[in-house]
Amino acid sequence: MTSLPALRATALATLAPLLLAAAGIMHPAHLTAATAGHWTALHIALLPVFPFLVLGLVLPLRGAPFRGVDGVLALFAWAGSLCYSAYYAGLDAVAGISAGVVVDHGVHGAAGRLFATGDELGRAGVSGLVVAVLATSALLWRRHGARVLPGAVVLLAACWSFWDSHIFWPRGVLTMLGFALGFALLTVASPAS
Repeated sequence: MTSLPALRATALATLAPLLLAAAGIMHPAHLTAATAGHWTALHIALLPVFPFLVLGLVLPLRGAPFRGVDGVLALFAWAGSLCYSAYYAGLDAVAGISAGVVVDHGVHGAAGRLFATGDELGRAGVSGLVVAVLATSALLWRRHGARVLPGAVVLLAACWSFWDSHIFWPRGVLTMLGFALGFALLTVASPAS
């Protein structure tokens, strides 16, 4: 039977990707004058949610001192998580909020440049997320053995899909559900010390 603290940790780890999956179902497929208001409002609402996607990586790291190799891996996990949080929030602000506002106000030609900049920011963020997943998985493997591998594999597959899917239906929604599953597997496989 799973303990209450493990259930709480799993719920915290999966909350952000589940919220993002639900938002992805409502995310407009294309930015047009008709969808611009909804596009902008959705990205404003999600701005504080995207950074919390990494909670599923940092929660399993709690509970033990970090020295030597574990300390280096923890540093890479935190640095990758910070990189993701900063740069993916940049994508959301530029390609989500800013592009939505310029299209809503009829500014022609700017949205394409904002999307290009947002894509660069998003790829930098996902690269940081990959580093965080690899470092967290390696550290947890050192502590808990091979039982963390299913979660790590699911998370790496979700990162690969996240590279260009954002939260758009259907692939982006499935990607977020993949993150939720991967975080749940990782959290259950690595109980806090």
